[in-house]
Parts: sequence; structure tokens; C-alpha cells
Amino acid sequence: MKFIDPDHPFYRPLWVRLLLVGLCAGWTALEFYNGAEGWGMIFLAVTAYAFAQLILFFKPSDPAARPPEDGGKP
Repeated sequence: MKFIDPDHPFYRPLWVRLLLVGLCAGWTALEFYNGAEGWGMIFLAVTAYAFAQLILFFKPSDPAARPPEDGGKP
């Protein structure tokens, strides 16, 4: 099971990926600003993971090469 599935069509546009990583980073900053270091560290890890999956190592798959979602059944 993946926490983030980079092959999902939702993550294809760059602006969606940047927005999600930015929101995670913003929430991380908010937690640290409010003095919640524990939650800040948790969201820092989430932000790092999202950045790695959606920006750093993102390689879009070819939609034609993927098998159909329903297994090819009519």
C-alpha cells in the first residue's frame, strides 16, 4: 500500500503536486509557529515524503501502457 500513488491521474498536473506539497509545508510551519514541535516533526516528515514522491522522483506513467482499472471486463 502506498501513502501517495503517483500513478493516479489526479497527480498528473504539476500545479496540483506543487499545491499539495505547499499545503503540507504551510501546515508544518503553522505547527512549529504554534509551538507544537511534535506535530511539526510529524508534518515535516509528511512534507518530505510528499516532496520526494510528487516532485523529486515523479515519473508519469504512460496511460496507454496501464491495464484498464476494471480488468478489461465489459
